[in-house]
Amino acid sequence: MTAEPQNLATPKIPMGNLVRDSSSPRNLFGNLMTGLTVSAAVIALLPLVAVLTYVIFKGASRIDLGVFTQLPPAPGISGGGFGNAIVGTLVMVGIAALISVPFGLMAAIFVSEFGGKNQIVFWIRFATNVLSGVPSIVVGVFTYGIVVIKGGLSLGLGFSAVAGGIALSVLMLPIIVRTSEESLKLVPDEIRQAAVGVGATKFQTVFFVVLPAALPAIVTGAMLAVARAAGETAPLIFTALFSQYWANGVLEKTASLGVLVYNFSIVPGGPQFINQQQLAWAGALVLVVMILITSILSRLATGKRTY
Repeated sequence: MTAEPQNLATPKIPMGNLVRDSSSPRNLFGNLMTGLTVSAAVIALLPLVAVLTYVIFKGASRIDLGVFTQLPPAPGISGGGFGNAIVGTLVMVGIAALISVPFGLMAAIFVSEFGGKNQIVFWIRFATNVLSGVPSIVVGVFTYGIVVIKGGLSLGLGFSAVAGGIALSVLMLPIIVRTSEESLKLVPDEIRQAAVGVGATKFQTVFFVVLPAALPAIVTGAMLAVARAAGETAPLIFTALFSQYWANGVLEKTASLGVLVYNFSIVPGGPQFINQQQLAWAGALVLVVMILITSILSRLATGKRTY
């Protein structure tokens, strides 16, 4: 005898029971919470929109080709720009990246891949968390005492772009360590196991399999650190100081956009200082645009994750 085929069709559910009642207490509560979350998101965006709008309104009228190619003017002189401050900012951020990215990445690789439950890993994470909360002006004072004063006497550094880059690298380091460690953790363990299964050593697995897979996310963290360093002012006041002229090298006083905005925004009121005040707003706008472009590039890098 052959068994009769069983009816495996899914039983139909009466649609009348699935009608959504917008007046029910559960749906009213859900709509209320949705409205509150949307309102909170809008309120959180208001400061950013307000700052961008005000900076654009105050600084856009002063933007021209001259502000990117000319030097800061003296009081009472029209025209001028902050070309040296833009170059100085890029140079010091570049020096900071050259210092902090290799050390931060190596520390993250050790903590994530080689450290295990070693006590050194605990202290590295603890030091990173503490360093990320240290005020930037404290970092500036520390670098001033170690690099500018002592380094100026023994190595001839003094106020320079190198000193400014070292101060910015201290601020960038904890961001790079934490973001790189989290990026390495995002790579699935199956990838590591597959590499070991084909005969790769621990070193080969980390540097030729795991690291390339996590590279887009690591680049994102590094760019976010660069964006933070580009907008710092207090550490550069103590380390790079400022200059009205083009720097002839990295061992000289160097202008930066943050310090220029600070110097020109605190000038006394009066018609002879209007041009400098306008340049301060223009410099703030350029600095915000630079940070915004860096953040957008970091988001684009995030979208290219391998895993």
